Amino acid sequence: MSVITLLQPYTFKTEKYNNRMAMAPMTRSRAGNEGNLATAEMATYYADRADVGLIITEGTVVSKKAVGFINVPGIYSSEQTQSWKQVTKAVHDKGGKIFVQLWHTGRLSHPELHNGELPHAPSAINPEAKAYVATGFIDTVTPKEMTVADIKQTVLDFKNSTKNAVEAGFDGIELHAANGYLFHQFFNGTSNTRTDEYGGSIENKARILFETLDALKDVIDYSRVGVRLNPSLHGAQGMTLDKDTIDTHEYIVNKLNDYGLAYLHLTEPFTDVTDVPYAVTEVAKHFRPIYKGLLMINKSFTKETGNKVIEEGYADMVAYGVPFIANPDLVTRFKIDAPLNAPDPSTFYTFTAKGYNDYPKLGE
Repeated sequence: MSVITLLQPYTFKTEKYNNRMAMAPMTRSRAGNEGNLATAEMATYYADRADVGLIITEGTVVSKKAVGFINVPGIYSSEQTQSWKQVTKAVHDKGGKIFVQLWHTGRLSHPELHNGELPHAPSAINPEAKAYVATGFIDTVTPKEMTVADIKQTVLDFKNSTKNAVEAGFDGIELHAANGYLFHQFFNGTSNTRTDEYGGSIENKARILFETLDALKDVIDYSRVGVRLNPSLHGAQGMTLDKDTIDTHEYIVNKLNDYGLAYLHLTEPFTDVTDVPYAVTEVAKHFRPIYKGLLMINKSFTKETGNKVIEEGYADMVAYGVPFIANPDLVTRFKIDAPLNAPDPSTFYTFTAKGYNDYPKLGE
């Protein structure tokens, strides 16, 4: 049998991974309790998948203002921090590694999630998208343009949540700077029309990300920090590519080389961008020559295509999302070519046990 590189143990610098697969961050909305705490059910969910090279948790908000989905966990309070310890312990007891994805949704939110107040964003531009509230998905509204003080506070929120993540026992953190959320909104000229030091030039649009990274150096080593980007996001999550979008991401990726990060997590386009001006159709292939560290790629990979992108040298690890929802033993199934359970999308974001820890493993 031929060796499947995707499934082999992998060492990057001094960090050892069980394999080159990662579990991608996926919102599951199972923290519908007072305080949005991590739960025992969540500990089981992540521990069941601990044989993957790296688990990246669901988006975990850094403040009340960061919320854009109902029933998502946070990591900004002491109670939340304590609640995550059961999750990290469960994963570590199974020999796994787990990073927490730190999240601010920006304008992809709704006043219903903020006691009637407008969500924050770089500029007062409605993304014309959807927010997930108690009654389901509803239309977004025009957000409040953040003041410089708001931005500085947000940087501190990410720093505080990173400090809490270390206390909670996470192996590291991932900054969610992709998929149309707050950092990504700053990067793009169609969502950021500011004229101060956070808008206009490429350097200014990227400033908040690097101010956040610089703030983290006091609470975590950069070798325990990942960054997620989605350079060619277009026609989804309220984002539209403009003439500077790819140049901005190239600037960001090149500058990230200076930080010695755990990894850069890139996403291939959500939609067909073949005929979209300014788009990059093959993100990993485009950014691999620019980024010198561990590059992780995500978006609808199979075992075969995931192995291929690694063998061709365009990525070092591949992140899998939906397949992990229905297959807690996905790594094993890949190893023995077992059939996969089919996921039930109707249970992806419901605060119930159904569709969470009830997918059967092989032999069950």
